Amino acid sequence: MSYDDVRSRHYCRFPPAATLNAMTHINTAPLTRRWPTLAAIAIFAAQAAASASDTVADSVEGFGQVLPLLPLLYVVINQLGTPRATWPVLGGGMVLVFGLQALDLVSPAGVMIGIALAVLLWGLLRGAPRVWGVQAAGVVVFGALAVAGLAVDPEVGRWLVAAGWFCHGLWDLAHLTLERLKGVVAPSFAEWCAVVDVLVGAELSLLG
Repeated sequence: MSYDDVRSRHYCRFPPAATLNAMTHINTAPLTRRWPTLAAIAIFAAQAAASASDTVADSVEGFGQVLPLLPLLYVVINQLGTPRATWPVLGGGMVLVFGLQALDLVSPAGVMIGIALAVLLWGLLRGAPRVWGVQAAGVVVFGALAVAGLAVDPEVGRWLVAAGWFCHGLWDLAHLTLERLKGVVAPSFAEWCAVVDVLVGAELSLLG
């Protein structure tokens, strides 16, 4: 064995610079792709901190009044046929809800159910878009859970409202994964909304 062979076996040889860079590089792509989930968790945490002192009745009232906004968004966006309008429509819906709550003249839940029914009727008259029946069923089911939850004793109502939020989380996942329902809303919104819905449902279920 030659001297060069011995030296090559006993001396440490460092990998090329490109290999070192690959070894030390942190892949942030998975986190970047999951930004809707991270945003949902952050928003929910802020909401939970802000409402930490709320009573059961306060929580049922607040989440019950907002629940009909969820199927309303799907109905409007499905009627528009433009998934990229999802986030702007959500912004407009939130302004509507908070504005109605601030005025305290009418029930936000009632107004949103009325708007959703009007949009469904408009869609039926001008030519029902795809999955019109699915979205109509969503308005009826989630609207009924919201109205019933707000009408009964808060200790009972919280389970109805929680069921509405939990089930809408499954609704979002269905629109995210099922071929027939894909493309109704933006996928990023469906993911974000699914996480928010499940967290809100859990919060209502765990109220002391």
